[in-house]
Amino acid sequence: MTDFNYFKGRAKRIDDIDLPRIGHQIGVGEDEIHAFIDAETRGNGFDKQGRPRILFERHKFYKFLPDDKKAAGVASGIANKSPGGYGKESEQYGKLMRAMAIDERAALLSCSWGMAQVMGFNYALAGYDSVEEMIFAFMDDEENHLQAAVNFIINADLDDELRNHDWAGFARGYNGSNYRINRYDEKLAEAYAKWANIRDTPFDPVKDAQKPTESDPPPDAPTQPETPPSAWAAFFMAIAKLFGGKK
Repeated sequence: MTDFNYFKGRAKRIDDIDLPRIGHQIGVGEDEIHAFIDAETRGNGFDKQGRPRILFERHKFYKFLPDDKKAAGVASGIANKSPGGYGKESEQYGKLMRAMAIDERAALLSCSWGMAQVMGFNYALAGYDSVEEMIFAFMDDEENHLQAAVNFIINADLDDELRNHDWAGFARGYNGSNYRINRYDEKLAEAYAKWANIRDTPFDPVKDAQKPTESDPPPDAPTQPETPPSAWAAFFMAIAKLFGGKK
């Protein structure tokens, strides 16, 4: 099977107002946020099939695999001590599914997800209680992608670098010490220069704070029950079983 639709949700695109609204949380405008998004995913958090964009990282999968499963991961060609071998974007979900058949949790932790390519293992820094919860939120709305990235920026103490346009410092903190290989700092600077010459979306933080959010229920409306944590595990266990995975 080549059409993996298990990670398809509502796939709602981000609203223009979300960029200055979320950027305001760390004292930046939408130009900095646009630059950040462009450098990560060329401005789109979903692939052509409406799934969160991912990049599977084989060396992370090797790291997170339990010791008794590392040999199977290496033998399958999906795990390796060294980074690299990323392949085409169209191959990423195939790799993820093969990895999930070996170890579900390690596979999910080993991908970068969505518009801002937040690593699965950074789910807590992104504001989530589990990697599964983060993925389900990312399947729903790009606003969640951006909010998770800003949560990470705050928790990783990178907000000063972004406010000060310290592109190298921000790139080092967000993408690691090898950021120069992909010119990440240069891409940030170039994208910011482009967006700085484009008119911003009008935004008033005082008025925006007074507006109900999309997720707010109308007055006196019954609150929808939360999905029990066991549902996350059941969903991903079903996927793994389809591909011969064993717990």
